[in-house]
Amino acid sequence: MFTKRSVSHRNIILAAVFTTAVSLSSSTFASEFSEAYSAYKAAVTAENQSDVALYALQAYELGKVKFGGDNINTAMLALNAGNALITNMPKETFDTEVKAKAKTKKKKKKRQPQAYDLFEETLAIYSKHYGEEAVELIDPLLGLSDASSKKYAREFLDDALDIAEDSDNAMLIADTKMAYFERLVNSRYYTRKVRNYAFDAQEAYSELLPEDAMKRVLTSFRVGNVRFAEKDYDEAEELFLGVITQFQKLDYNHPYELAAHAKLVQIYELEGESEKSTQHCIAIGNMKPWKEDIEPTPLFRKHPDYPISYLKAGKSGSTHMSFTIDKMGFVKDVVVIESNGGSKFETESLIALKQWRYAPKFIDGEAVEAKGLKVNLEYYVEKR
Repeated sequence: MFTKRSVSHRNIILAAVFTTAVSLSSSTFASEFSEAYSAYKAAVTAENQSDVALYALQAYELGKVKFGGDNINTAMLALNAGNALITNMPKETFDTEVKAKAKTKKKKKKRQPQAYDLFEETLAIYSKHYGEEAVELIDPLLGLSDASSKKYAREFLDDALDIAEDSDNAMLIADTKMAYFERLVNSRYYTRKVRNYAFDAQEAYSELLPEDAMKRVLTSFRVGNVRFAEKDYDEAEELFLGVITQFQKLDYNHPYELAAHAKLVQIYELEGESEKSTQHCIAIGNMKPWKEDIEPTPLFRKHPDYPISYLKAGKSGSTHMSFTIDKMGFVKDVVVIESNGGSKFETESLIALKQWRYAPKFIDGEAVEAKGLKVNLEYYVEKR
């Protein structure tokens, strides 16, 4: 059974450089390096990302002095440090392209300059040590894609995939294709080709890995999301059900298990199969306890229709309602508290809200009704 730690595309070739001991005896190292490298490994074990980045950089800087700039050990330490910086990058930085203007093309490429330089150093040493077409170059190439803006990431991803495909290693090809997909999926550079890389990887993992392999399960979830976005609900349903089956074997709730349940609620409600969605509403309610000070978020939301006559007249309005969520996550006992703009807004709001689905509230392991919840639906016409 897979472990709790998630799997990413980092270090495809070295697999776990985080725990790879540098191939020299400890007596060869200065004490400062030994301490920094030991602290780095301890931080990795503890999953303390800020310390991982701190000590990875320290170990790299001390190791470079000890081993020399062209040493393979220095390259491995640089790769560790680059990966640590990317992993520890603030979300707002990680999700946003570098927008500042730069004077040179090289500077334009960098969205994480320090990590970029570390991966570039690793690539140069690896190329010299292993050769220009060696599979070992894939890790620093993927690192360079992560440290670059998405516009420029593609050239490094293409180079990595070319090397992988020349290797004829099916698992390596699948891993590299999945890394390609993950890097560009939420960008304007996401194409049919990139989408197909994820499908290729999922198919390969299904052939090469056992059902409970984390890599296979997580890839099935990601491909399920693509299928869902493309409204291929039958394929998405099969994938999400498979994900849930594997995660149910764990002794903890994985976030992707909850997300798979939520997607299935949406699929079944869109297909008019509310009975099927009920078990998934209940599963989510049991997995994710309610917080009394936070309004619950609907798992499925039917947007109200805008009354045609009001739309043509440019009328705006709103409807404020209270309701109850029953033990199966259905909305009932809807009452209009206040409304403005016209009675048709009330009618459409009532029709829509009664189709929403929620995770039911659980107390001491039992589903209970949740009363007195409120929602406000607003209608407005944007004026040009």
